[in-house]
Amino acid sequence: MYILVLLLAGCAVWLLWKNHCLKRDVYDFAGKLEKGLSELLEGKSLKRDIYRQDDLWGKIYEKLCRVSDMYTHKNREIYEERESLKELVSDISHQTKTPLANVKLYQEMLSDGAVTEEDKECLRKMGGQVDKLDFLLQSMVKMSRLETGAIRIKKSEAPLAETLAAAIGAAVPKADKKGIRIHVMYDEGIRLNHDKKWTGEAIFNILDNAVKYTENKGSIHIHVKQEEIFTKISIADTGKGIPSERQGAVFNRFYREPEVHDSEGAGIGLYLARKIITMQDGYIKVESEIGEGSTFHIYLPNQEV
Repeated sequence: MYILVLLLAGCAVWLLWKNHCLKRDVYDFAGKLEKGLSELLEGKSLKRDIYRQDDLWGKIYEKLCRVSDMYTHKNREIYEERESLKELVSDISHQTKTPLANVKLYQEMLSDGAVTEEDKECLRKMGGQVDKLDFLLQSMVKMSRLETGAIRIKKSEAPLAETLAAAIGAAVPKADKKGIRIHVMYDEGIRLNHDKKWTGEAIFNILDNAVKYTENKGSIHIHVKQEEIFTKISIADTGKGIPSERQGAVFNRFYREPEVHDSEGAGIGLYLARKIITMQDGYIKVESEIGEGSTFHIYLPNQEV
């Protein structure tokens, strides 16, 4: 009887010990796996000479090393492609400035000496096309620099009112020509950790788009509201509106509405706006109905306390 009790006690102790060893091995394996994955996520290269055991972890670690090598190689390729693209963009920007400036100069000289109204009209149209080409090239250079990281977002705490004022001021001349009134409602005390220059660029692009597609004597309303997590900048126009099936496409590069395909613009402004806001951990969404205008909502994270 005593022998049976001793055997049962011994079995219980052995099982407890095995269970302890198993849990220790599982925790150890999970810890090693978590460490390896963390190093991969941080972009670190795993060293192959750390684990050489021919066990489960050794096999898993070998596969993690292969993944690490693949990511390292791919990241190097991406970096080299970005550097090449930066150089190409820089060359394009440099090489196009002088020819465009010369064309503008010749166009102005010819306009001064034009005699017939037909000649003047042709030169005026040529000047418009040159301006459009200049704008397109500048927008593409700006877009490429943002995408390749040549231009970086530099956030600092600043009043949002200053950023809004700069963007609105740049949009007013075009709005005045069409008799469009811009109404603004915001709290001057709102401060955000944001890049003033590029955030202003994003707001201006949306305002410029609103002015472009709003009829003469229309109106644009800007309303800023600080919510719990984000500050929302709403820009509402009285334009033609965007069909629901196209609202997701307006942020694509070079997208133009079919009905206005021949009007001014390159289809880059809204793409750049979303890119700039996304790079600051924010987002943009649009609400629109045909004939009722459109409202673009910009969400920027609030200043951390």
